[in-house]
Amino acid sequence: MVGIGTVDPCKEAKVEPEMRTRINDYVDSCCHLRRPGGYRMNPSRRQFLQATVAGVAGLLPLGVTGAVSARANPSGTTAIRAGDFLKTLGVCSSITGRGETLTGTIDALRYTGIRWIRCGLEDRISVKDMIDLHKQTGAKIAYGLLSGGTDLARLLDEARQLASAGALLAIEGNNEPNNWGITYQGEAGGRNLSWLPVARLQRDLYEGVKSDPVLKDYPVWSISGSGAQTDNVGLQFLTIPGGAGTLMPDGTVYADFANCHNYITHPSWRGLHDNQTWLSASPGSDCPVDGLYKNYGRTWRHRFAGYSEAELLTLPRVTTETGCPVEGDVTEEIQARLFLNLYLSQFKRGWSHTAIYLLRTRSNEPAHHIYAMYTIDYTAKQAAHYLHHLTTILADSGSARTLGRIDYSILNQPATVHDLLLQKSDGTFALVLWGERFAGGSDRITVNLGTSCATINVYDPTVGTSPRQSLTDTREVALTLTNHPVVLEIKG
Repeated sequence: MVGIGTVDPCKEAKVEPEMRTRINDYVDSCCHLRRPGGYRMNPSRRQFLQATVAGVAGLLPLGVTGAVSARANPSGTTAIRAGDFLKTLGVCSSITGRGETLTGTIDALRYTGIRWIRCGLEDRISVKDMIDLHKQTGAKIAYGLLSGGTDLARLLDEARQLASAGALLAIEGNNEPNNWGITYQGEAGGRNLSWLPVARLQRDLYEGVKSDPVLKDYPVWSISGSGAQTDNVGLQFLTIPGGAGTLMPDGTVYADFANCHNYITHPSWRGLHDNQTWLSASPGSDCPVDGLYKNYGRTWRHRFAGYSEAELLTLPRVTTETGCPVEGDVTEEIQARLFLNLYLSQFKRGWSHTAIYLLRTRSNEPAHHIYAMYTIDYTAKQAAHYLHHLTTILADSGSARTLGRIDYSILNQPATVHDLLLQKSDGTFALVLWGERFAGGSDRITVNLGTSCATINVYDPTVGTSPRQSLTDTREVALTLTNHPVVLEIKG
């Protein structure tokens, strides 16, 4: 519960007013935290990155993280810029590859409000098309080697062009080497072979980016699927610490951010569950899917030791694939609600960027239509409509100059109700509350705002973009939450 008297483990948080490099621009959405007790000694650049992105993640009831950093204290909860949340919303798309079209992709991004795309060498997209997409939508590109890719020269060259156009978000390593092996410097690796070639490629990618005068300040995202290592090459670390006992030497640097594919269903966790997206976003061992712990804490395949659970709380991290297929109990309606909650839970629990798989059904993978927000002819599904509603309700063209506070509380807050306080540049607050009753049922709650508010508009993104209810001169709002968000717009 967020409210009066909540103990804030992040009370030392601070926000840098100006960012001086592109990497700072990238993490501008994150409050700058210092973990109580300080960090272990690391290279100064890494210490900087961890300090800017790290926070106390959502294993705590409050769910405060480096990406969100809403602070509760006796004087209230400090809001987060609405734009900082919106900047985290991503999707997997080939843009103009695999049957997709530039016009269709631009229209889809404009409608949904998605802010970045994850793609890479395998998509065979022209740099011009990616830059045109950015110019038309403002969306940025996380560009990577992805499945089986090893052409570092091409990746860096195309990333430079994207960077020069202001279109680059980050540079990513290989996609799931357990499924798509590689051959690097004449040696096959990944899958059930040694992962040393994968490790050397990721090391060389990092060194190539950081030694490049154009790219050096851009973040490098690690490979996905590091939990599947067959041998302990240390890919469960961003930088291999001393004494780790890995096949690659101590001090090897792989990435600035951990990278996971924490899909919200899993072969060992099928069906619908309460707190489906909240638990999937957990950085700890309670995560029931292929999350941070199973890739960077104890690898799922051979249990190689990585970071402790305490260290995982502050580990900079992104999700480059997540989602849920339409099958069984998951209808298109349920999928759409899951996706809204997924973006919110990921942000609240510390994931700096989240990409849902998939924007549009691909012509070479028609069976994946069950994951997509759009059909192969660009007909929007319910997930696209609901996301459009949410991003429209939260839309903000500016940036709040001074973030305000509200001394709110949720009386007898159930474990399946979560909250996030945002603020727009005009000073308007947006308190987002979402229910996670995907196994059925509902929660009746009362939100106490601490003081009487002049106007409160209640929005439901599963209905539309207009208020469903307007209240005046009240300090309490009674709500019934089920399995989707509600937004309280608070003025005065």
